[in-house]
Amino acid sequence: MAYLRALDESATLRHHFRHADEEGGLWYIEAVPDRGELIVIKQAELTSAGQVHRYSCEHLEDEHGGLTDQAIDPEQDPLEAISAEEFLRVWTR
Repeated sequence: MAYLRALDESATLRHHFRHADEEGGLWYIEAVPDRGELIVIKQAELTSAGQVHRYSCEHLEDEHGGLTDQAIDPEQDPLEAISAEEFLRVWTR
């Protein structure tokens, strides 16, 4: 948790992505570079029912899911780059 908080507080470059899952939900991701990898520091799921579940160093997991502990690779993972504004619209919803 301290590692994620430090990344969130010190990051100057942030990347934002969206990913659709098999159940019709959309995942919104904020990631920062660290040691050659993109580390997810915030993640929000917008379910097909319209619910939003948010995960970060403040709230790592709950009964619906949790913040990924894996680095992401936009070249390999099925991610769509989005704007910071789009991410924030979902995150603050």
